[in-house]
Amino acid sequence: MLELHNGALNVPEILARWYVSEAESNYGAYIPFVGTVRAEDGIEGLSFDLYEPILTSWFDAWVAKVAPLGAVLKMAHSRGDVYLHESSYIAAVFSPKRRVALETIDAFVEDFKASAPIWKYDLKNGERLYALDRSTAIVGAGLLGGTV
Repeated sequence: MLELHNGALNVPEILARWYVSEAESNYGAYIPFVGTVRAEDGIEGLSFDLYEPILTSWFDAWVAKVAPLGAVLKMAHSRGDVYLHESSYIAAVFSPKRRVALETIDAFVEDFKASAPIWKYDLKNGERLYALDRSTAIVGAGLLGGTV
């Protein structure tokens, strides 16, 4: 399940809904990862653009990759502005075994940072500024690779 939201994520609602949706699925592990916007470099928040077709394809490939392990992936991400101490990213793995869930969440979050077609902007002094120094080019993406 991939969810895209405008603005900050409602972490308690999303995590509770995901938990309830899998509560009777006989999983032994539910491991969420919540990314929050932290104060640094005088920013007021972050803003996100994404390219949904590639993001959906990337996420679906991960779902297929972990299915043989008995694992289920869920992810939510923000579009637009997210302010300090709010969440822009949630990922979760459900799995019969904790080791599968632990290894999957680590690999998934790292690959997300390297491969997901999401562009980050700093919100600073009322402006939206591309965060080039904290962005990762998407391999093989050409113009979508992160340069402006």
